[in-house]
Amino acid sequence: MQLDPSTGWFQGIGHCPSPNFNARPSGEVSLLVVHNISLPPGQFGTSKVQAFFQNRLPLDEHPFYAEIATLRVSAHFFIERDGTLTQFVSCLDRAWHAGQSWFEGRDNCNDFSLGVELEGTDEQPYTDAQYACLGELTRQLLAAYPALSAQRIRGHSDIAPGRKTDPGPAFDWSRLHAALKD
Repeated sequence: MQLDPSTGWFQGIGHCPSPNFNARPSGEVSLLVVHNISLPPGQFGTSKVQAFFQNRLPLDEHPFYAEIATLRVSAHFFIERDGTLTQFVSCLDRAWHAGQSWFEGRDNCNDFSLGVELEGTDEQPYTDAQYACLGELTRQLLAAYPALSAQRIRGHSDIAPGRKTDPGPAFDWSRLHAALKD
């Protein structure tokens, strides 16, 4: 995989463009936010995350889908359990992943962050393939965006405490930070 800085899209990975984005107000990328998601909750490999980020979730397939039908969300990246990486929004644009959020005295973290969704739940361990993919993706993002650093990688729970819990206690932060030193 290789980032094309002129477009903000990685080459060599899947693209599944989401309509749920807009322009960054300043062009700044200085925060990486790690999330988790599974649709239906706790089920993996369903392709429903992709449908959700494209506003195409089949509402009649699961009761939970009706609960989230009006949400318009996206992330820049999604890493499946097998390590498959998909990009939904250009790094140059603002994906709608953080919601009401705050980091180092600033609110609206979507304005200056990139969002990575891991297929998972707060309590289930993430896979080796996911950590390997996240490590490689993060190393490339750190190289491309000088305002990013290992100290500016946070969980959704860190920027929206009390509202969000992901990536949860199952996420091994030390494993991610060790991968960044490779």
